[in-house]
Amino acid sequence: VDPAQTDDNYPKELFFMSEYTGNLTNRTITTENQPDLIWNRQANNSQDWYVVDSTRGITANKYILTNTTALEATLPQGNFTSVGATSVGISSGTWLNSGGSNYKMWMWRANGGTTSTNTQGDIDSTVQVDPSGGFSIVKYTGTLSSSGVQTVGHGLSKAPSMFITKSLEKVGNWWVFSDEQTSWNYGLNLQTDGAQADKSGNGSMSAPNANVFSTNYTDGMNENGNDLIAYCFANIEGYCKVGSYVGNAATDGTFVYTGFKPAFMMNKPLVAGNWRLVDSQRSPYNVTQNALSPNNANAKDTYASVNIDLLSNGFKMRNSGTPMNQATTYVYLAFAENPFKYATAR
Repeated sequence: VDPAQTDDNYPKELFFMSEYTGNLTNRTITTENQPDLIWNRQANNSQDWYVVDSTRGITANKYILTNTTALEATLPQGNFTSVGATSVGISSGTWLNSGGSNYKMWMWRANGGTTSTNTQGDIDSTVQVDPSGGFSIVKYTGTLSSSGVQTVGHGLSKAPSMFITKSLEKVGNWWVFSDEQTSWNYGLNLQTDGAQADKSGNGSMSAPNANVFSTNYTDGMNENGNDLIAYCFANIEGYCKVGSYVGNAATDGTFVYTGFKPAFMMNKPLVAGNWRLVDSQRSPYNVTQNALSPNNANAKDTYASVNIDLLSNGFKMRNSGTPMNQATTYVYLAFAENPFKYATAR
């Protein structure tokens, strides 16, 4: 048994969430742990998706947006003021603290901002890894000027089942690759609703192993001299699951077994269709109808076609139509509300 996964030393709060209502004053938001990756946006109105992480420096306010191809920029209002063991400081700036607006933070713990150099790939990388070995933040500099493949060390204890990359210094796509897509050469863009695309023409990539993942000469993955960030996720029983399912387009929708009660589930069809994110904090009771799309800045979806139950051992679709139960294949990423022995019924 991996000692990092035993009940006695497994930190429950590796994925956690916070909600708050903007009040235009400097304040502290309580969290369950110290975050190293934060997705932040309004949950009830239209807004971009701000992504900060402790490798780049959360209080440096360097952000990228999941819904655009824009390069890294700086929040102009010093919006993240502090990060503590169980808190995040937010400034009075309107971008993340507009009066009366509802905000949501989805957060992941890695290594408290402490990084190390990884030399296992063709390209040296800067990594930090969570205690379970299921999540890592990887920063690296591209080396390719033409078609080809280079490997990057990810720092995990096992092969990631999904990794997400984005360029920092140049405009470029977000890329999502997983073992649930057609092959590791087929990527999805996080910032669009497009179908998966075959990128093997830029260099044929191999599946990740316990040490490295492959990149090729694709914008947002590997371009010479360009700094990039990657978020890597490995399947950890009872905590994190990268998987796929086929919708049945029926009112008695598809049930998907994860082995835990999901706190967070993000999915997308491999064909054209929006990414959708649901969580148990915004929708504490079934049927869940509140979904957000990381590929656009739209306000939440509340229409009946989003119907989904978050259950003690997975999730079930409750609608015959789009967008989450079409008769097609979906890829998903889910995290547990109560990992391992703490699992409870919803």
